[in-house]
Amino acid sequence: MPTTTAAHERTDRPDQPDRPDRPARIPEVDALRGFALLGILLVNALMMAGPYGTGGAVDPDASSLDRGVDGVVQALAVGKFYLMFSFLFGYSFTLQQASAAHDGASPAPRMLRRTLGLLVLGVLHAVLLYTGDILMTYALLGLILIAARNCAPGTALRAARIVYGCASAFLLLLGLGSLLVSDAESARADEELTSGFAAMVADYRGDAASVVQANLGQLPDALLAVPLMGGFVLATFLTGLYCGKRRLLADTGRHVARMRRICVLGTAVGLPGSLFMAVAAGGALGPRWALLGPVVGMVTAPALTAAYVCGLLLFMKTARGERAALLLAPAGRMALTNYLSQSLVMALVFTAYGLALYDRLGAAVVVAGALALYGAQLVLSTWLMARYRYGPVEWLLRAVTLARLPRR
Repeated sequence: MPTTTAAHERTDRPDQPDRPDRPARIPEVDALRGFALLGILLVNALMMAGPYGTGGAVDPDASSLDRGVDGVVQALAVGKFYLMFSFLFGYSFTLQQASAAHDGASPAPRMLRRTLGLLVLGVLHAVLLYTGDILMTYALLGLILIAARNCAPGTALRAARIVYGCASAFLLLLGLGSLLVSDAESARADEELTSGFAAMVADYRGDAASVVQANLGQLPDALLAVPLMGGFVLATFLTGLYCGKRRLLADTGRHVARMRRICVLGTAVGLPGSLFMAVAAGGALGPRWALLGPVVGMVTAPALTAAYVCGLLLFMKTARGERAALLLAPAGRMALTNYLSQSLVMALVFTAYGLALYDRLGAAVVVAGALALYGAQLVLSTWLMARYRYGPVEWLLRAVTLARLPRR
């Protein structure tokens, strides 16, 4: 796919100050977002379908097929795609700065309003639909991006490495410490975790009020996870900021050799860690490894995410990749609308808002349904983006950001 780097043309008028051109959309960035939506959907679908989710606890009644499907999602998707979104969030931050400069506006107020809009959407999403919301984390950590908006590219990259190193060291110490706990003690902890599943199932199958009550009950645990994953989100934010300041995705043809190296190294580091996480989460290594497995998966996930990003960028330079990017990009342009609508559809399927199929479907059926939903979103996104500039939620967030109604 040819990469668009030229900005929209500007009409020079003597009564207007000289301003930099507004940056054009980068199709590859939109296509990456569109692909990331698939991974997010697969993980969230399994989490919303029942209390066992992906790796929280082992479902004793799951079939071999369901265990296999869950393991594949665990190895290839869990922990990778929210990091891809985080990277693109940081990269797009620089494009928003350039857009504000083009309009002659101060970037900080715009970004603060955008952050507030994301926070409100995230709270509503977590309370009404899905407690595994990522928007609140993005909004809160986005404040650091605003503070660091004028830093040099090298400073952003060094900060990303430091944050990643500290977060990894802390989690690895925590995971290794869990090996000191006996299998019996770990099994008792699992029993305590699963003891509340019956009540959770009843709440999600009850009525609308009980669904909201169940979400509110899980919200403290979801917020507790923010500091644990926040270091990796912030590190990828800063990496995206570095790449955006260097405009590395504006002309990927100049970095083919580097991207190939990242693909090889990222897969070599990330895939074994992800496989270890999947095996440990499946219970094959015993209860004591249930914490270390996800920790290793989290620490190595950025490597596999980087391999995904670079591999997709390389693929998009082929004829088939061009066609795939044309299919994915519209969904990526309205990624926020698609992300929230995924949760809405799944809430209607799994909770008392609709069919109340919570804990009634195996992983294989859930994943098949998620793939069908994703296909429908690709079609609908293509139709909408051919007629409108923004998706519905993107338009609303842009109105909050600009403090005025944008044109459709």
